Amino acid sequence: MSASSLFEKLWRQHHIVDLPGGESLIHIDRHLLYEITSPQAFDGLIQAGRPVRNASLTFATTDHLVSTEHDRSDETVEGGAELIRAFRASTRTHGIRHFDVKDPWQGIVHVISPELGLVLPGMTVVCGDSHTGTVGALGAWGWGIGTSAVEQVLATQTLAIRKPKTMRITLKGKPAAGVTPKDIILYVIGHVGTAGATGYALELAGPAITAMPIEGRLTMCNMGVEAGARTTLIAPDQKTLAYLLGRPYSPTGALWDQAVQHWQGLASDEAARFDTELQFDVNAITPQITWGTSPEQVMPIDQPVPNPGNLVDGKKREAAVRALQYMGLAPGDRLLGLKIDAVFIGSCTNSRLSDLVAAAAVVKGRHVARHVRAMVVPGSMLVKKEAEALGLDRTFIEAGFEWREPGCSMCAAVNSDRVPPGSRCVATSNRNFEGRQGPGARTHLASPATAAASALAGCIVDPRNTES
Repeated sequence: MSASSLFEKLWRQHHIVDLPGGESLIHIDRHLLYEITSPQAFDGLIQAGRPVRNASLTFATTDHLVSTEHDRSDETVEGGAELIRAFRASTRTHGIRHFDVKDPWQGIVHVISPELGLVLPGMTVVCGDSHTGTVGALGAWGWGIGTSAVEQVLATQTLAIRKPKTMRITLKGKPAAGVTPKDIILYVIGHVGTAGATGYALELAGPAITAMPIEGRLTMCNMGVEAGARTTLIAPDQKTLAYLLGRPYSPTGALWDQAVQHWQGLASDEAARFDTELQFDVNAITPQITWGTSPEQVMPIDQPVPNPGNLVDGKKREAAVRALQYMGLAPGDRLLGLKIDAVFIGSCTNSRLSDLVAAAAVVKGRHVARHVRAMVVPGSMLVKKEAEALGLDRTFIEAGFEWREPGCSMCAAVNSDRVPPGSRCVATSNRNFEGRQGPGARTHLASPATAAASALAGCIVDPRNTES
């Protein structure tokens, strides 16, 4: 057999049959559900008279619509409670494990699936959410699907897809002090573009990835879709094994030993060929922040806003002009010192324990600017519990942050946590589209350290230059 990439190995292991028209039928190992895209799929099953094929391979959580306020209930936005209750009823009917609002393992779907060991190396994982590729940090093949596909997987435990091409991005060098995985992936997206990896299964590799902790890798893979990637993968290694050992759903005993033996063979072969190869040196990266309304509209935090007139691509030039108008900026403006109204630390990108630790280190003993609303939203109940055991909740509360319950919160504005029209927010989430955090909201994507430092200053600041 010829040398193979990690993705090609996973494709062969899950391929069932080729279908007419160029698609192939793939077996799905884990199906993750949440309350927005799933109730309609369950309705489709009922109408077709079909059962769930394998409920033991399906897991559910309530995370998008639910409030993150303390003593929360199903009531959130108009129509939200109806979806939440329909979802709860469907999971009970079909015997699906549901991490509901009061469950001690509840949280954002892309946070709890790795931390509980629901997702393991070599698995195929789908969810009705575009950021399912997050789990690729463990060497799993994950991708987002639509509601009709959710129904197909529930009914058959398979999915018909077209095989993507392969791309590898190699990251060399060692990041400088103050440069985080969030900065690195924003930098990559800025150079590749939001369509640069469209149609590809993207593998991240190289010394910078090998040295990166698992939670940093999760951030990297979470935003692979922002470069257009169909899925984003990192080969499992000893850090992966150490991370998964002892997780609630990880195998144990002899099954663990068998699993490890299999996982160790999943790395891309040395002679594996990719359709496209790119390389970046992380030594050149500084803290990044977005200036526009796309993750690719990003720049070093200490540089001026670029001039759209310098863009060769006409569509990108027009998009940049529109983005500057929406964001209330002009070419040559400096973001450093720009007044902000809100800070959001959370989302499936940066709501893990290491993210909160990094932010808390910045804010400890200081206070949020009076005019800023600052929120910290843990990604899961487990993260919240671990953070509180370290006293991080007290650090944030004493500094003037709101300490919330787990959920998607202000990332997508589909619940009650929103940025008011015209207000400017520094967010650790993954998207800065027009209206992403609420109608008229202006979003700057950045790392937890940058967000925390900016909350204190009341304006955008370089986290490397803050004084404790």
